[in-house]
This record gives sequence, structure tokens and C-alpha cells, in this order.
Amino acid sequence: MPVPPVSDEVLKDAIEAMRKNGGNKAAAARDLDIPRPTLQGRLETAKSRFKLGEDLLPDGTATHTHTVIHPPSEDMPVEELIAWRKKQFEKKKAHKEAAKLIDIHIKTTGPIGIVHIGDPHVDDDGTDIALIEEHLNIIKQTQGLYAGNLGDLQNNWIGRLARLYAEQGTTHKQAWQLVEWMMTSVEWLYLVGGNHDAWSGQGDPLNWIMRNRNTAFQYHGARMNLMFPNKKEVRINARHDFNGHSMWNPAHGPMKAVQGGWRDHILTCGHKHTSFIGGPLKDPASGLLSWAIRCAGYKTFDRYAEDLGLPDQNAFPSAVTIINPIYADDDPRLIHVVPDVEQGADFLKFLRKKAGV
Repeated sequence: MPVPPVSDEVLKDAIEAMRKNGGNKAAAARDLDIPRPTLQGRLETAKSRFKLGEDLLPDGTATHTHTVIHPPSEDMPVEELIAWRKKQFEKKKAHKEAAKLIDIHIKTTGPIGIVHIGDPHVDDDGTDIALIEEHLNIIKQTQGLYAGNLGDLQNNWIGRLARLYAEQGTTHKQAWQLVEWMMTSVEWLYLVGGNHDAWSGQGDPLNWIMRNRNTAFQYHGARMNLMFPNKKEVRINARHDFNGHSMWNPAHGPMKAVQGGWRDHILTCGHKHTSFIGGPLKDPASGLLSWAIRCAGYKTFDRYAEDLGLPDQNAFPSAVTIINPIYADDDPRLIHVVPDVEQGADFLKFLRKKAGV
């Protein structure tokens, strides 16, 4: 069956679209919602039927006294844009899927410890920086003891809060010096960016500092799977904070996460400058024991809390979890939680000596 000829009206629409877009065939095709080859065919037909020249005007018609050679469009053709967006989505998907549970191979044999460091706010005048330094030195000097950070490394005041730099003795530049000192003092097992850290926005210096370090670094939360030499696996769910609040239970957020289905051995957070240890909570189906821990951090004197009349619930700035991988998930000896870094280090040394490592 013969294909009916293209109507004059359709050809005129093609010509008008070309003129409207300055001769850009890709743009004209998009306006008409037709493939570019289809537009090209209609233009050739129009030239023949209406006796038009290459400028789509009647042959011999005087047009302009000059000709502008337009530069190529700086816009990406839509076909390339779609292909690029597909590739971009696949990269984001691969990252997000892998970040759901980050595998960490522990090469140390025997029991290990992890110091979950609460909010340092290392540049604040009310922060006990001497205690931070002491705890970092204990970590460096104790075999098998690792460091994790729960976020809010500094005040990082921005916007209307930037006025608060006038009320503290450390400048913004000096704050970044202190952050870099802390981040390079020990080899961090993980680092969670808190809300104060996230205020840096694009071009975040923290991303630059951590770019080549052997650290699980994620903003807001990092969920990790520790894989021990004896094939034992222990999961840690570390967040700056978990959703949920209760005046009766400072660790309500991580405990709520356990009750909501997160089957991790250790769930720990900071943010609220309060401290509490909850657990172990037992999963009735598998028997897995979970610990919920909130660490208060090192900001001992807090003007914001004083202004609001908040009670002092800072019992410990950081907590140590001692993991002995020879025990099963339902054995209370698998994990011990010690709310003091020095005592936690001493207990780890005792267990490692007992294990002969």
C-alpha cells in the first residue's frame, strides 16, 4: 500500500521550526517531537516541492546582506543527555547499594576494641581537648584498639550562627587545623559526619582530608560488617543520631532501631550530648544480642544547654566495645561495653593476654 505524501501543512511546520531555532535541526526536531532523520526528510521534500534553496527561502530571493555563522550549541543533545543521566543513576545506585553494609576485614587476631568517640566539637571553648588528646594516645598505644567517630568534629558555624565565632577563642581556620590534627592522629575505623560537619556544603574540606584514608567515611551514618580472621562477622550500625526521642531513655533512638528490625550487634550514636548504655537486647528469632549506646562527647560546658536549662547527662564522652570473636551471636561474652576509655583499654589488654595474642 503506497505511503501517502506528506501534507504541505506538515512541511511548512518543519520550515517554521527550523527558522524559529536558527537552523538548528536538533532543536527543531525536539520542538516538533519527531526524530531528526524525519525532520531532514521533510526539509528535503519541502525544498523540492516549494522550490526552496538551502536557506529554505524561494530560489533567487534576496534575503540578507550578510550571513552569520552561528557557533555550535553548547547544550548536550537530548539523546546524549539521557544516556549520561542513565550512567549517572547507575553510579549512584552502585554506591548506595554498596554503602548499605560496608565490609571491613579485621586483620588483628583475637579480641579487639573500638572506641566510639562522641561529638568532639574540638574548637569549642567548653570542650575538654586534653581529654580528647589523652584518649587518642591510649588508642595509639593499645594493640587491637580501634577508633570510630560519631560526628560533629567542630562547631563549623555558618549563616546566622557564624556570629558565634566572636564568642569563642578559636577561629574558623584554627578549627580546621584542629580537625585535621584529630583526623590524622590515629587510623580511624569509621567516621560519621554530623549535622555540624554537613554545614560545610559543597567543597567540604572533610572529604578532602579523608579522601585517601583507610576509613569507612559516610555522612549521618555508616553500617559496617567486621570480618574477623576466624570468619566471625560482627555488624556495627553507627550514626550521628537515630530517629526517636524519649525523656525516660537517652538511648531510645538506637534501642528503637533494634526493636524496628535492625539486627546489628552494636548500634551507637552521639549528637544529643547525653550518654547511656542499653542492652543487651535479644532478638527472639535468632538469639542475636544487640547493644544500644549513646555517647555524650567532649563538650563539657555547653552554653546552648545552659540557656535552655537542659540537665547535665554527660556520664561518659566515649564508650569502648570489646569484641571477642570466638563467641556466638547469642553469647553475652561476644561484646562487652565499657564506658571509660582507659579501663576499656586495660580490659582489652587482659583479654588479649589471656587469649595468647
